[in-house]
Amino acid sequence: MSSNPSNAAPGKKLTPEARRALVEAQKRRDARKAKPLPNETAGPKGEEPTRFGDWERGGITYDF
Repeated sequence: MSSNPSNAAPGKKLTPEARRALVEAQKRRDARKAKPLPNETAGPKGEEPTRFGDWERGGITYDF
């Protein structure tokens, strides 16, 4: 049996299915890092509003 992937819990025995899922997840994360995100075109200016949990448009705050 091969060693666990680097993103597995240390010292935990993994089934072959769990090991395969961790390897596939790592490949997806690596692929996402390699492809840059497109620039936002119609978003709000300034600080990212979702960071604070609300949006403000024309003096009215919308919570979500």
